[in-house]
Amino acid sequence: MEKIQSGNELYEHFGKMNKINSVSHVYIPGKGIFKILFQEEDSPSILSEVESDHELRQMIEDSRAEYTAGDKTTTEQFLKSLSSDHFAK
Repeated sequence: MEKIQSGNELYEHFGKMNKINSVSHVYIPGKGIFKILFQEEDSPSILSEVESDHELRQMIEDSRAEYTAGDKTTTEQFLKSLSSDHFAK
């Protein structure tokens, strides 16, 4: 059982929980013992994936810079540039 002294510690404790480590008991002084049950994991958001993946962050930053500079291809232009040679047979 972990002793929790602050809201930040409790938030960090939540961050350690997952499907495998899904039940936890914590003691909060002045309040008592709490049983925490982790029920379901959210699917990751784009922001959380970008924050955790440096390469993805760089790719998005590069893409935004190219778009701002006018160096872009529309979907229509991209589709017209494709031929059957681009696909595996």
